[in-house]
Order: sequence, then C-alpha cells, then structure tokens
Amino acid sequence: MKRFMETDDPWAVINHPLEPWVLKLHVLSAPAMLFAVGLIATNHIWRSLKSNLPTGRRSGVLATYTFFPLVLTGYLIQVVIDELSLEILSWSHLGLGILCTWAVLAHRYVLKPFFKKKTRRGTLPVQINKNSLNP
Repeated sequence: MKRFMETDDPWAVINHPLEPWVLKLHVLSAPAMLFAVGLIATNHIWRSLKSNLPTGRRSGVLATYTFFPLVLTGYLIQVVIDELSLEILSWSHLGLGILCTWAVLAHRYVLKPFFKKKTRRGTLPVQINKNSLNP
C-alpha cells in the first residue's frame, strides 16, 4: 500500500485508510511465520536437502534461500534510520517477499501429485540408493 498507492491529499500521512492496520497485522504475523518455517525446517526442509529426491528441489531451495534474507530485511527495516538504507531495504523486502511467495506456490504446484497420494502424515518420499543399504 505504501509503495503503490498515492493519495490526492498533499498533507496525507498515509496513502490508504487501512495501511496502518495492514502494517500492524504484517508485523504481528511475522513471528508466527518464523515459528511455522522453523517447524517445517526440522521435518521437511532439512530432510529434503539431505535426500536425493529431485522433485521440487529447485522451488524448495529458492523458497528456503529467499526466506532468510526476507527475515533479515524485515528486522533491519524496523531499526535502520537512514532514509536511503531504509528505501533500499524496503524495496528488497518487497521483492524478496514476492519471490519467496512465488517459490512456495511453485513448490506446492510441483509437489501436488505427492499430496494426492495416501501417505502417512509428515512422511517424505525419498529415493534410497542401493549402496546406502549396506553398511
């Protein structure tokens, strides 16, 4: 809202009446998102990176590697006071957010056939090498 909407009033502090509420919702939901990604990291991300299953790897790696700079820019936006740095961080946070959202949606689309199969909750289809069975 802040970057893409402009008001007709030259004295307006905000560009849309809902802008402060959306910003507050965004700031309050970020810790929940961090917690959710932390849970997903232990069950899914770490095992997927260690496995040799090629399906969904590119989109998953892209989502994982864009999430960490997204979090970093989100925290830095709250503490940086230099105008130029704040502008760069804001645009970076917006771009990374769009890229991360796109990667998660692409990851979900690529893995759609696995969600249709009846598997035990929390399992990950993994290809096993024949050499890994013999110690």
